[in-house]
Amino acid sequence: MAADVESAIFELLAAKVAPRKSISPEEVARAVDPEGWRRLLGQVRAVARGLARQGRLVILRHNKPADPEDFKGVYRLRLPDAAAGKEDAQ
Repeated sequence: MAADVESAIFELLAAKVAPRKSISPEEVARAVDPEGWRRLLGQVRAVARGLARQGRLVILRHNKPADPEDFKGVYRLRLPDAAAGKEDAQ
């Protein structure tokens, strides 16, 4: 199921036309299981945290990057900035 959640996250983000657009955890859960999406929200959060730790995803709170180890409440997901990744690599 975690692979399904991860795939849904990246498919939904790839479908966004404008860069830096974000998606909600609910969108991900609904993409994986339209009928039982509510029970998947915890799994979406866990997968998102793991991807954020790997640098493959950014968790947003109030439209600002949040620490994947210490965020609470409503959040959104987006891809990392390509420019930010290049700056970090230098």
